[in-house]
Amino acid sequence: MIVPVYNPGRYLEDCIASLMDQDMPAGDFEVIFVDDGSTDGSPRRLDDLAATHPFIRVIHQANSGWSGKPRNVGIEAAHGEYVFFLDNDDLLGQQALRRMYAFAKANDSDIVVGKMVGKGRGVPRELFRKTYPTATLSDAPLIDSLTPHKLFRRSFLDKHGLRFPEGRRRLEDHVFVIAAYFAADTISVLSDYVCYYHVRRDDDSNAGFERLEPESYFGFLREALDVVEANTEPGPLRDRLYRRWYRVEMLERLRGKRLLDTPAVQRGPLLHEIRKVVAERFGPGVAAPLAPTHRVIGSLAQAGLLDDLVSFANWENDIAAAAQLDDVGWQAGTLQLTLTAELRNGGELLTFAHRDGRDALGVYSTLSPAGQAALTEADLDCTSRLQKSKVDVLARDRDTRAEYLLPTTFNCVRHPVAEQGAVFGQVFQAKAAVDIATAASGRPLPTGTWDLFVRLTSCGWTKETRLGSHRSDAATYHCVPAVLANPDTVVTPYRTDKGNLTLDVGNHTNRLDSLHIMRELPQIGYGDNSLDLHISVPLTAVVPQPVNGSSALRLTQNTVAGSVVTIPAALTPAETTAAAGSILLARHHGELDPGRWSVEVRLTAGTAFVRLPATVITTTDGVPTVEALSLPARRTPGAKTPGGDAWKRSVLTGRRLAGRVRRWARSSAAQ
Repeated sequence: MIVPVYNPGRYLEDCIASLMDQDMPAGDFEVIFVDDGSTDGSPRRLDDLAATHPFIRVIHQANSGWSGKPRNVGIEAAHGEYVFFLDNDDLLGQQALRRMYAFAKANDSDIVVGKMVGKGRGVPRELFRKTYPTATLSDAPLIDSLTPHKLFRRSFLDKHGLRFPEGRRRLEDHVFVIAAYFAADTISVLSDYVCYYHVRRDDDSNAGFERLEPESYFGFLREALDVVEANTEPGPLRDRLYRRWYRVEMLERLRGKRLLDTPAVQRGPLLHEIRKVVAERFGPGVAAPLAPTHRVIGSLAQAGLLDDLVSFANWENDIAAAAQLDDVGWQAGTLQLTLTAELRNGGELLTFAHRDGRDALGVYSTLSPAGQAALTEADLDCTSRLQKSKVDVLARDRDTRAEYLLPTTFNCVRHPVAEQGAVFGQVFQAKAAVDIATAASGRPLPTGTWDLFVRLTSCGWTKETRLGSHRSDAATYHCVPAVLANPDTVVTPYRTDKGNLTLDVGNHTNRLDSLHIMRELPQIGYGDNSLDLHISVPLTAVVPQPVNGSSALRLTQNTVAGSVVTIPAALTPAETTAAAGSILLARHHGELDPGRWSVEVRLTAGTAFVRLPATVITTTDGVPTVEALSLPARRTPGAKTPGGDAWKRSVLTGRRLAGRVRRWARSSAAQ
């Protein structure tokens, strides 16, 4: 483990903690911290750490200006079969080293790319849709991942003389990684476990966020292009690899919020240097397959129309995703979601123009006459891209930011905007499933708080929104907890303070206190044996199959020194008030003392008891009865949906769309 260190401040402690917490035995890996002339307390902290941990070493050196030399020093000092580069403000997943090493050995890999997630930083996503035992630049989107946070075989680096460019410079990792990709015999991608957490500092002091000096930056970028040129022939592969730098390092800097956040005085020099690189290095095959939004930006940039680029950026900056949760419910232990989503611009449905059998971006009104003249029909054509639009539903851990794509199917409806003639927008109707046993890339979703998101991808835009703040009455009414078996786990879908849908897996937040509500009063009485007290509690919690031995009911006498009676119970599926629920049945051998008793239930072992809105009253003659307390408000079908006023537009509300969604859902189920 090679960790270049330069004034990381408080972030170093989290980095160290993630290394100390690895489940690989400490004797199987070493950590080499290379202190690059830090002036904070990091050098002393690292020396103290190394003094008590034999597998940790610290190398101190004068400041070199960037991360390249510290990483090279670490490579030379490393004894391991593999080396991994970790930044001093980032984190590792607990099982990262063990999993990546095992994967490397299983596939004889020169390089292993472990799944990354970003905490405030962008990371590749398409690359980690699946695991690749072997991947190449031709058959996988490896080019999307050019940071050095990977596992490399040490002998492979030595054999090919692979080292990082040194000195105060940018994109040294691009030059190193792309050269390694070309040299490797086997590259593997591990996508079923989050190995690396890429963290953005609160003060934006990460090295990659330093102010960009266009002339030197694009000089360094040319070095990465040189590696591609030396290892490919002119043609589709070279164009596709070049396209990554054109799209990410050039066009993305000239669009949306990123351009608008660039100081006005820097925009002109940035555009000038981008135009130079494009003219020198890129043929028409680089830009042609791009999304229409990127083609528009590219044509405006080649024409030198900075004002039009700013106008287009303002227009794009108003595009956002919107979604409504149409229904949610448990089926055979899986949470089924039905939703409707769309892209909006300025709060209205994002529209496209249809003419002569083709679809086009409707952006002319945002541009000057010169900007309009700079664009061709091919630039604006989005026919094929609209057909490839997609919806993803994902669960993201609120604490770690680990995220997993959920199985999702969708149907796209072209919604005509009648008052504008041949103009239309896209409305997506989707269904997603949350199977707790497999949601984490085939593994159980870990205990925690999981927020649900909808991600729309179309025509070069990828936009996310939380799911649930706009919802139907049915979605509100059916949002109930479930107890899943093997092992028994409580999963509670609940609405956050802002109305968004979140899953509490394992009673992580004890949200049952507000959602675990009886539909009817408990039934209480004695069985054939006068001392055998039966208490039957109808619950909203869904139970796919009986749960025995881990549930319990607790009665507490409402006196200063009140007695507490805890009774083992069985939790069984039931139909209560015409809706799926469960019955918690407790049998107590004996009588209750006279008085009032509060009622609490525990759904499974290891979860807290939850107070229910009912009281058991036992009279002096020993006869128990149940009295209802004030029941928490529970929404019923037909009630006004909170926040509904913001979702009145007919595309996503009203009986017409509801009927369409139901018909589509029925037809999908039939298929």
